Amino acid sequence: MLLTRFGCAVTLSATLALAAGVPAAAQEASTAEQTIDVMNTLFGKHPGARANHAKGVVAEGSFTPSAEAARISKASLFKGPAVPVTIRFSDATGVPTIPDGSANANPHGMALKFKLSDGSDMDVVTNALKYFPVATGEEFRDLLKAVADSGPNAAHPTALERFASAHPAAATAGGTAKTPSSLARQTYNGVNAFIFVDAAGKRQPFRFRIEPVQGEEILSSEDAAKRDPNYLMTEIGPRIAKEPAKFRILAQLAEPGDPTNDATKPWPDDRKTIDLGTLTVSKAVPDSAEAEKALLFMPNNLTDGIEVSDDPLIDARVQAYAVSFSRRSQ
Repeated sequence: MLLTRFGCAVTLSATLALAAGVPAAAQEASTAEQTIDVMNTLFGKHPGARANHAKGVVAEGSFTPSAEAARISKASLFKGPAVPVTIRFSDATGVPTIPDGSANANPHGMALKFKLSDGSDMDVVTNALKYFPVATGEEFRDLLKAVADSGPNAAHPTALERFASAHPAAATAGGTAKTPSSLARQTYNGVNAFIFVDAAGKRQPFRFRIEPVQGEEILSSEDAAKRDPNYLMTEIGPRIAKEPAKFRILAQLAEPGDPTNDATKPWPDDRKTIDLGTLTVSKAVPDSAEAEKALLFMPNNLTDGIEVSDDPLIDARVQAYAVSFSRRSQ
């Protein structure tokens, strides 16, 4: 079973080995602070690094919208010429030295910062999970606590086993993300629902999906384990220097009755999907480690024509990201 956060995963065996209990002081903190505290317990504290998805690489590129996108949303992102994009690929967990091919590094993430024509930014945060293990920030905190309380000497059923029994998606979500041959050959999903608003005010719930134009290429666990510990992070730069990596940014459209407030429930595969445009990843930044220090991707950092839904995880992620950014900036 894989334990996942807002885009992170940790295998059960590794989390149990790292678990050392939750500090009592965390009980008095906010949910976001408690979440980051438990991550620091599980993964250790690494100054300057993210509490989760600590290992990453930054690239630059552009987004060219499709004609269909402008019909479903009035967002400036979908009008006019291509806009610049900053892309951060990442491994899961808060361990900056995690091997890229480790099962613990799943799901890999892709975060996007679009530079809009009016000078503002818009963020999209995705990962390779097809759905999330829990529906709320409080449940995610409790999942992390359950891992921390389920060390090798814990009696059965452990806290984690009890949690998984009561939250079925927690036991299955991690298995939906696999190790790719390249960060350019993985599909990234937006597990949270958002809302398109068109020029007439019509509202349409949707979820993002980002698919590689070359197709997804997944390694077996045996092949992944044999790769260099940094193979994903070192491969992407030379790859895109030789030929830009392209992705289709898609939107899966909800139909009436599809839940928008529960990220544990994927919508049926037969729901209509529209092509929003093409993401072209063209170059790695000269100093990725320095560039990513200043980067903060917020799921609610949107633009007119795209709005948050009633999914409570969106705000939970925003609050946790803010806590993590504040701590790593100190």
